[in-house]
Amino acid sequence: MNLSRNRRTDTASKVIPVPPQIVYLAIINPDSLIQWLPPEGMSGKIDTYDCREGGAYKMTLTYELDELILGKTAENTDVAEGTFLELVPNQRIVQSVNFNSEDPAFSGEMIQKWILEDVSGGTNVTIVCENVPEGIRKEDHDTGLRSTLENLAAFTEKL
Repeated sequence: MNLSRNRRTDTASKVIPVPPQIVYLAIINPDSLIQWLPPEGMSGKIDTYDCREGGAYKMTLTYELDELILGKTAENTDVAEGTFLELVPNQRIVQSVNFNSEDPAFSGEMIQKWILEDVSGGTNVTIVCENVPEGIRKEDHDTGLRSTLENLAAFTEKL
């Protein structure tokens, strides 16, 4: 059975009251990224980061919960490795993200797009995640995407 047929696309959007240039820089700068990217209840660290088309990165996210999270790379951690497929300054970032898990329902490649649109009042930021691993519950992913956008808004508004 081909698992990719069962995978879905999840999206989330938010208007952030800063120009696209500020949002773009917050995404491509690893020191900024790790401050706001982890959703509520998680922390993270950048292991490697080469932000250029074809460049790769590795990030470790840690769940700050007392309960065991199933399907992760290790107990309460997720390791994601990615490749930058497209970087269009102040407009779009496209990444291939690979999740390391022994459980096939949580592993595989997901395409993540960050689309930045200059709108009245700021930047409409849309995250599109294609081929989401089936083990990731849609409700949890939607909550995480919204939390990440809230974090990005809070981070960029302080700049």
